[in-house]
Amino acid sequence: MEQDFSNIHIVMVGTTHPGNIGGVARAMKNMGLSRLSLVAPEAPFPHAKARARASGAVNVLENTQVFSSLEDAIVDCSLVIGASARMRTLAWPVVDPRECASRVVNIDKDAEVAIVLGRENSGLTNEELELCQLLVTIPTNPDFSSLNIAAAAQVLCYEIRLAANLDKIPKDEPDSALATSAEREGMFTHFEEALTELEFLKPDNPGQLMRRLRRLFTRTGLERLEVNILRGIMTAAQKAKSGSD
Repeated sequence: MEQDFSNIHIVMVGTTHPGNIGGVARAMKNMGLSRLSLVAPEAPFPHAKARARASGAVNVLENTQVFSSLEDAIVDCSLVIGASARMRTLAWPVVDPRECASRVVNIDKDAEVAIVLGRENSGLTNEELELCQLLVTIPTNPDFSSLNIAAAAQVLCYEIRLAANLDKIPKDEPDSALATSAEREGMFTHFEEALTELEFLKPDNPGQLMRRLRRLFTRTGLERLEVNILRGIMTAAQKAKSGSD
C-alpha cells in the first residue's frame, strides 16, 4: 500500500530560479510527496521554466501554494525542519537526513510537517532558522559541498520514503495535539512580554535570552497543552508582579 505523505509540506523560500521549483516538484513526485509551498519566489509563479523542469510532475505545481512569509507558510505545522549547512551565531539542534526522515514519518499523522529549503545562494536567514525546531544537514564532500536545491530535495524525500517503508520505531503518542507554529510563536511573544514586565529581560540589553529559550523549548516537540501551561505560568507571574506593584 502506498504511504500517505499528505501531511508533509516541502517549503521553498525566496527561490531565485523558477526552474528549480520544477526540479523540486519532480523530486517530490518521484518519492510520493505532493504538497509544495513557495515563500516569496523572485520570479512570478506559475512560470514556464518551472513547468518545463517538472516534466511529469505538473500536478504538484498546479496545487502549489504561494505565501508572502515563512510564518504564513508554516502556521499550522507542528514540526518545522530547516535545511541548512549551519546556524551562524548559535548552535541549533541538527539531524542528518535519515534522522530527519525518521522523525517525520513517526509523527502523528494529524500533525502537519514542513521541511524548509532556503535560497539557492544564501540559504535561510537566522530569523527563518529560528522558526524551525530542527535543522537538517546533508553530509557532502568538504572539498565540494555545493548541492543543487533539487538534489537536496531528492535526498530528503528519498529518506522519507525509505523511513516510511522500513522504520518500525513505535510512536510516542502525545497526551494532546502538538502545538502549531502559530501557537509556539504566541508563546515566545508572551514569554518576552512577561519576562520584560518581571524585569528579568532587559529591553536595552536582551542578549540572546529569547534565542536560548527558543533553543530550550524546541529540543522536544511541545504539545498544545504544554504551551497553555507555560503561558498560564507567565500570566500568573504577571498578575503577581502587578499586585506587588
